[in-house]
Amino acid sequence: MFGQGLTRRDLLIGTAAAGTLGFGAIAPARADVNWKKFAGTEIGVNLIKSPRGDLLTKYEKEFTDLTGIKVSSEMAPEQQQRQKLVIELSSGKPSFDVCHISYHVQKRQFERAGWLADLSKFMKDPSLTGADLVESDFSAAGLLYAKNDKGEMHSLPWSVDYFIIYWNKDLFAKKNLTFPTTLDELVKTAEALTDPKEGTFGFVCRGLRNANLPPYMNLLLAHGGDALDAKGNLATDSAEAIAAAKMYQTLLTKYGPPGAAGFNWMECQAAFMQGKVGMWLDGVGFAPPLEDPTKSRIVGKVGYAVVPAGPKAQASCTYGDGIAVTETSTKKEAAYLYCQWAVSKLMGARLLQTGGGVPFRNSILNDPNVREGVKFPPAWLDSVIGSSKVSKLGLPVIVPVAEFRDTIGTGLTALLSGGDPATELKKATDAFRPTLERSEKG
Repeated sequence: MFGQGLTRRDLLIGTAAAGTLGFGAIAPARADVNWKKFAGTEIGVNLIKSPRGDLLTKYEKEFTDLTGIKVSSEMAPEQQQRQKLVIELSSGKPSFDVCHISYHVQKRQFERAGWLADLSKFMKDPSLTGADLVESDFSAAGLLYAKNDKGEMHSLPWSVDYFIIYWNKDLFAKKNLTFPTTLDELVKTAEALTDPKEGTFGFVCRGLRNANLPPYMNLLLAHGGDALDAKGNLATDSAEAIAAAKMYQTLLTKYGPPGAAGFNWMECQAAFMQGKVGMWLDGVGFAPPLEDPTKSRIVGKVGYAVVPAGPKAQASCTYGDGIAVTETSTKKEAAYLYCQWAVSKLMGARLLQTGGGVPFRNSILNDPNVREGVKFPPAWLDSVIGSSKVSKLGLPVIVPVAEFRDTIGTGLTALLSGGDPATELKKATDAFRPTLERSEKG
């Protein structure tokens, strides 16, 4: 059941038809919710430029039709958006009431600073929250991200991102190759796919400093290591870390396209869509443009797979997004209604069905009709489900995570210029260790 007034048929029409039925035309999930209580209010919303941010802005008129609340939204690429959040929230006078947060980067920092409003009381208020929006509907990972150590919800879990392998079926077929089952096989496959004369390359992932940590961390986890050891000590110069760094270096310097050292996900995506790259390691939410004939040369030729097993483990680096209300907002209730709409079943189904992300809400993922409406190849959904079974947090949950990404990322960037993995990782680890120790003491 989808809650009073919101039927299965309503949901399917609203999602499978890609929005032909406006959200305002669908009865709210709970009759007690007064959706029009804050009509005429205007709220500011700050989003990351991504398939998730695009989805909210595309349908924000439906939210206004439902509530009468006007939305002034802005989007920026993730690194700029994260910097803007910190600068404005630190000032105590942010220009927005709602913000899109990256849990894997901002959770500890935002909690310590007290920048986000506690949504727990709103979730318990039947005049503000539909009966279907309950904590138990969010996955355990989502609640771990969203709650602080007091059990308070300071955001609503929105989208979980698993790292997968995108692969070009045509390039594999031309070389008579099958998809690898281990990371060692993946390296050999990347070698076989690389042909500079034809301008084809076996593998691509992020090489840009800071952005390069997520793909590297996937290799590290697969080698049986992690950023921190069991006692919380920095372990980015361990034997496992060095082995993963050697693999990362090999893949990008020998089998990656020219300029990969400066690639973020956008450049990786563009290179893959041109049909000249065999495999790309990145998040599941970057699939939509690959199947868009106006943007991609490889529509219908893309394979989707769980990251192959490494020497000691199989892992899918997992990251998460949330949607939150700022503590300084004078329009918290109106802003909360926007957050509730953003994680609603309708918007979550759209998110999944368009390939823009994976909702944290179990009721969406477990609904067979929602799954039937997924517009992407079955292999994409299989990769999502398979990755969920081997998911591991992709970054350490620490306050100075941005500094961690910068410092260790500098070491990884040096590898792409020929640096020795053991030397560069030791140098980066030694440089970051005092920062982590100061943070933990604070």
